[in-house]
Amino acid sequence: MKRELIFLFAVWKANLLSAMEYRAAFISQVAGMILNDAMYFLFWVIFFNKFEQVSGWQLPDMFLLFGIVAAGFGLGTSLFGNAMQLSDAVATGKLDYYLALPRPVLLHLLATRTNASGMGDVIYGVMSFFLAGQLTLDAFARFLLGTLFSMTIFISFLVLVQSLAFWMGHSQLLSNQATNAMITFAVYPITLFEGSARFILFTLIPAAFVGAIPAEFVRTFTWGGLAQLVGASVVMLSLAVFVFYRGLRRYESGSAIQIQL
Repeated sequence: MKRELIFLFAVWKANLLSAMEYRAAFISQVAGMILNDAMYFLFWVIFFNKFEQVSGWQLPDMFLLFGIVAAGFGLGTSLFGNAMQLSDAVATGKLDYYLALPRPVLLHLLATRTNASGMGDVIYGVMSFFLAGQLTLDAFARFLLGTLFSMTIFISFLVLVQSLAFWMGHSQLLSNQATNAMITFAVYPITLFEGSARFILFTLIPAAFVGAIPAEFVRTFTWGGLAQLVGASVVMLSLAVFVFYRGLRRYESGSAIQIQL
């Protein structure tokens, strides 16, 4: 375990140095994503200027919800950027490089790409947290913990969905649709949904565990809320790893020599 952590931090360091090689481009991507998130959230600011609350949620609650989702998504795509490209790697035979090395295939694959704009999401997420008015140290600690849970569930969901490429071949369109659905529903108050829609958001598309449940955990600590997040993270991560390695048995080499720089 220690060796794998050292390896993981080395990969992250190399990714960061590579992204920082062109600093103007890096800064512009980060700043652009912060602006993009702010413009997206402007809808909720306008909405709550007209309506005081919606299903018990007010503007500070939305700041908190959006902060959790943005930070979780940004941290995940920054540290495990290949989660967005996994199905393409499977369908085009690009796993050969990772299979040839004495490292965990899935961990190595996910960590060898970073999304520079994800840092903008992280920064905006932290800003959104403070704009929510949660200005205590324990609330910030819960925010960091909630972000880690959100990231774990989101990345696990991506791995799970994109691993379908082992059986379906090119499934990038399906993966993109599932990812967009996850992000879209994660930034809406969970109290807006009832019945079968609510069931789906806790199971098939676990958007509630990416946004609403971590946000509620940050707002008010309960052991039940913590247990929900731990349980969902363990289940999703275990399922993602199982499906990936089960699918890996079906993998067909791309018969290509690839050099990773």
